[in-house]
Amino acid sequence: MLDEAQAIQAAADRLDASFEQAIDIILNAPRKIVICGIGKSGHIGVKLAATFSSCGVPAVFLHAAEAIHGDLGVYRPGDPTIVLSKSGSTAEVLRLMPMFKRFDSPVIAIVGNVESPIAKGADVVLDGSVESEADPLNLMPTSSSTVSLAIGDALAAASVQARDFTPEEFATYHPGGQLGRNLLLTVGDVMHAAEGVATATGDETLREVVMRMTQYPLGAACIVDASGKMTGLLTDGDVRRVLSKEGDILNLQVAACMTSSPVYTKPDVPLGDALKIMEDRSSQISVLPVVDEDTMQLLGLLRLHDAYQPGLS
Repeated sequence: MLDEAQAIQAAADRLDASFEQAIDIILNAPRKIVICGIGKSGHIGVKLAATFSSCGVPAVFLHAAEAIHGDLGVYRPGDPTIVLSKSGSTAEVLRLMPMFKRFDSPVIAIVGNVESPIAKGADVVLDGSVESEADPLNLMPTSSSTVSLAIGDALAAASVQARDFTPEEFATYHPGGQLGRNLLLTVGDVMHAAEGVATATGDETLREVVMRMTQYPLGAACIVDASGKMTGLLTDGDVRRVLSKEGDILNLQVAACMTSSPVYTKPDVPLGDALKIMEDRSSQISVLPVVDEDTMQLLGLLRLHDAYQPGLS
């Protein structure tokens, strides 16, 4: 791992004006960019095409061997090409270099040899060379493939910065999975509304509140005053801690057992921000009351479990 990390640092130190030229080509792409390679470089290319597409730069992967058997139809005049080659002399890619020119495709080459034939035929060359691979035989593409990936990721990240690409735009390309949920949904979309949450007043007994928590099994009871204003929170963990003590525990008033200043959130907070609050605490919070911040009226309860479920609650 350290060998690969050092190779990335060395590649970063070598970046020069060519990197800015590559960014200009990418930003001025009329339709999409094409990323071409074969072997391990091809696998890196597939990942980079997905990364560029995810940040609003349409990109496709072109397998160098398949390209000469019809896949060149993906091109439209002016589509830039990023080629990946450790040696800089990959035969399949070299065969394509004249074809790229026929499609008026500016070529950005990420290569391990800046004096190679591919480098000499490219419009922009980015130095992906490494002193040695990370494997004991110095044969397997390890450090070299990692460096190629890092340079490609840096191009994608720089294009995001140059275009002022926003998290909201990013979300439109990630509607599925937890990433999409975190960006597109708010707390109000997934919380349990107040009428489905166990509530109690501070002067009720622990026995009464535990019965209510059994009726509404969300992991907590929200403690409110007569007007519905949030005054505390009693969680399953609080109940277990109290029950470990001696005495007439179940007849204790809830006010003596609850957390009187619980962490809370608002319904319009992005789900990802609420999850960060829950997960970044020294002891992870599994439930988060949802309130109107101006009045502290209880609006609902967000559970960590529900936040990670697919779809809307």
